[in-house]
Amino acid sequence: MSTAEVFAALGDPVRLRLVERLGAEGPLSIHRMTEGTAISRQAVARHLNVLRDAGLLHDERRGREHVFALEPRRIAAARRHLETISAQWDTALDRLRAYVED
Repeated sequence: MSTAEVFAALGDPVRLRLVERLGAEGPLSIHRMTEGTAISRQAVARHLNVLRDAGLLHDERRGREHVFALEPRRIAAARRHLETISAQWDTALDRLRAYVED
């Protein structure tokens, strides 16, 4: 799975909220993820499957329910990628600042 696919999956506001909720509450079933939203169970399931296919979640069956949880290694890899980009921007801005100040 490429980093671009991870960020594409996170680029949807609904999917980003689902990831935030899983991060705050831990593993949840589709039923629990649907509670309190205006989104159908089927739509939540599709969004969760996109996140799973991007490697951001893993799931397991518990009885009749599918329970989804964050995949911490993939989340950490995405975070490291963002940190690398941030450091590159900091370096570029420092060079620009030095150029303008000279």
